[in-house]
Amino acid sequence: MYQPHRLNSSRLVLLLQQWTQPHGGSARQDVAEQLSQWLSTVDAVKLSRALHALESSQTPAVTTLGRGTVDVRALQASLQSTRAELTDLVTAKAAPAKPVRERADNTPVDGPDPEAGADFAVHAARYLALQKQMDARLAALRALIRQSLSMGPEGLRRLALLDAVMDQMLGAREQRLWASLPGHLERRMAHLRAAHQQQLEAAGRDDEPQRWALPGGWLFAFEQDLRALLLAELQVRLEPLAGLLEAAQSHDSHRRTTHRPPTTTKTPEPVTGMIE
Repeated sequence: MYQPHRLNSSRLVLLLQQWTQPHGGSARQDVAEQLSQWLSTVDAVKLSRALHALESSQTPAVTTLGRGTVDVRALQASLQSTRAELTDLVTAKAAPAKPVRERADNTPVDGPDPEAGADFAVHAARYLALQKQMDARLAALRALIRQSLSMGPEGLRRLALLDAVMDQMLGAREQRLWASLPGHLERRMAHLRAAHQQQLEAAGRDDEPQRWALPGGWLFAFEQDLRALLLAELQVRLEPLAGLLEAAQSHDSHRRTTHRPPTTTKTPEPVTGMIE
């Protein structure tokens, strides 16, 4: 479970709160408070029973040679590699948008269209595709971590079981949360374009679509926001995996400290001899 201060300070929560301010969202319920209501009374009872079952269960000890330990470094390396690959994926520059249908002025549709990027459907499809890739990669890695922990000491085996229970209970709610993010992004796009139009009207200037995606343009700012939202989502998705590995590392450090051979100081032997 996330600690309250870590949840409130996550980039996803801060970003969504920042985006809701221009729309009068300061009076809305805090995002972290909404997430805290995910567990209903029925869910709390189920969780309590699951925890009680874990406490009372006696899993057989692992006696096979080479088992009973977890290669935390290898798992951490896999997590770092997956994080880097997904970060590169979501921050990659998007291909110039093309119109979905042939334009009325018979302009070739194969070339980039500066106004096609203003169609949110293009960005929504891209966002959903990246979400699917994140979900598949991280789900596979989380399953691998749980499997590795289940081969470790008793405490880590129970942690793997608990994580499986929590994933089962919260998985559907998490998917609904991820599915709602494009809606926030669409409202953000509408806000940026409306602000752009207001600036044009105030200055008495004509619009120049070819400048929308250039630095300083509203579409350029939207692309930065889209990447920021993807990175913030990735950070939250990685939290459960990082938490499992932190627990495994702490358990390993505690085990090494507990089983460290006590240091003994050799007592000097008494000096004996004849006194002249």
